[in-house]
Amino acid sequence: MTWASWTTTDVYTGRGGVRTDELGIVTGNVTVHTTWADGEAQIAVQYSGASEWFTMTGSPVPCHSEKDSRILHEAVVETVRAGGGAVVPSSVPSA
Repeated sequence: MTWASWTTTDVYTGRGGVRTDELGIVTGNVTVHTTWADGEAQIAVQYSGASEWFTMTGSPVPCHSEKDSRILHEAVVETVRAGGGAVVPSSVPSA
């Protein structure tokens, strides 16, 4: 099994925050984590310094390669920074 993970800390959500399945909207300083395995990327966020992770709405998404998972992770981080009730993009952005 091939897998990869990416984590970005100290991401400040834009106005309107990020939408999670468990809590609804999360705002403030968060950590974004992407795990890629078996052709799928799962994205979670947590309040920075906390222990509990929350599924970002729209996760998981199809993602065919490790390279694509890195591109997706970077896109998700930018989406979280933009705020507006951010959700995971439904497809991997082009490189």
